Amino acid sequence: MGSAAGRNVSELLGVAADARLLIVNCDDLGMYRAANLGIIEAVTSGVATTCSLMTPCPGAAHAIELLRRHPRIPFGIHLTVVCDLPGHRWGPLVSKEKVPSLLDGDGELFGVRRLDELMAQARLDELELEFRAQIETALTATLEPTHLDWHCFRDGGRDDVFELGVALAREYGVALRASDRDAQQRLKTHGLPANDHPLLDSFSLEIDGKPTRYAQLLRTLPPGLSQWAVHPALADDESKALDPDGWRVRNSDYEFLLSPQAHEIIARENIELLDHHRLQQAWQGSGGGRPA
Repeated sequence: MGSAAGRNVSELLGVAADARLLIVNCDDLGMYRAANLGIIEAVTSGVATTCSLMTPCPGAAHAIELLRRHPRIPFGIHLTVVCDLPGHRWGPLVSKEKVPSLLDGDGELFGVRRLDELMAQARLDELELEFRAQIETALTATLEPTHLDWHCFRDGGRDDVFELGVALAREYGVALRASDRDAQQRLKTHGLPANDHPLLDSFSLEIDGKPTRYAQLLRTLPPGLSQWAVHPALADDESKALDPDGWRVRNSDYEFLLSPQAHEIIARENIELLDHHRLQQAWQGSGGGRPA
């Protein structure tokens, strides 16, 4: 299957080589209620096409109920072993005794500023145990994810963790998001579809002037598949209290995704919006499947 190396995803999906494809994925569904409501609206009424569920988070039950109310919304599993809101704690789904290498000295999930420490000590078997629990939580709720992606650590943070993600995606019959070029090329070498361009994370953009920047990015979107990881949320009292460092980023995403400007530029530029269903089908066609 090495002949797939260098092919862009347009070819792998059977569309024109010059097609401009864009997946707009709303990360962090389940983190808290204001994020859940903003994400659902961004997909149902805005230009977002899909979202990713954090099953360990306090807002996960509310998010699962919203997905049940909106069964046509595609979603993936946002694999989560980092807790980045100090005032809004969550832990692993499996008992802490089973995943000690994922915990800090206080017995809690690491914060994002200590990601290097987590990556240095996390055992692969414990990560697999927790990741499976997160995927199975959605399946037990009779929901059908389309893909896997990562919360706060791009492409798993380590080669062996990324390969674990590939193996889980194949086993469960879903796609895997690859953020950076090395990971994308590793997938393409095996005939698996991946982004043709590095992932855009909305937290990397300045809040001031963000609508103008988003508009420019859409107008200059290159051929092939691009993917944006956006983080919409309502700017209510809950969001401001729980997420003092992030709510402005999230609300600025929310406002652009629902704006007439976003709809108009995408139509004018002939950009094809996708979710992960077609990538999932290609992953399944490569030999992946759902466990019995």
